[in-house]
Amino acid sequence: MTPITIRNVRREDCPRLLELIRELAVYEKAPDEVTVTPEQFEDAGFGESPVWKAFAAVDGDQIIGFALYYIRYSTWKGCRMYLEDLLVTESYRGRGIGKLLFNKLLEEAREKNYKGMVWQVLEWNEPAINFYKKYGASFDPEWWNASISF
Repeated sequence: MTPITIRNVRREDCPRLLELIRELAVYEKAPDEVTVTPEQFEDAGFGESPVWKAFAAVDGDQIIGFALYYIRYSTWKGCRMYLEDLLVTESYRGRGIGKLLFNKLLEEAREKNYKGMVWQVLEWNEPAINFYKKYGASFDPEWWNASISF
């Protein structure tokens, strides 16, 4: 068995990441919500003005998980990492791969001197909540999510 490696995502990884994003959408009971096109996704990560970065968990030559983030600015704290998605494909869960990805995110945030990391987790996703609690994450029930779609 080859060891799992964590590396930066490359442009050619985008189709596989979209497969995993669709897997995540199914898990989160929102399979029809993924509407980004492959071209939009690739351009947003590797185009003229990239807005996201990601790390891939790789077994041999297959991406089996990823963590995608971008930088947001807090007027109170400064630059903070926003974890958009963290997913390990179902057949690889429970092997510590999520921990490898999450630790890589924390390492990146510290190296770049960000003032923390924020993310969302669905209230019913107990495996994820328990995972984040192991890191001492705090959960804020006072703030509601809001969005406008176009």
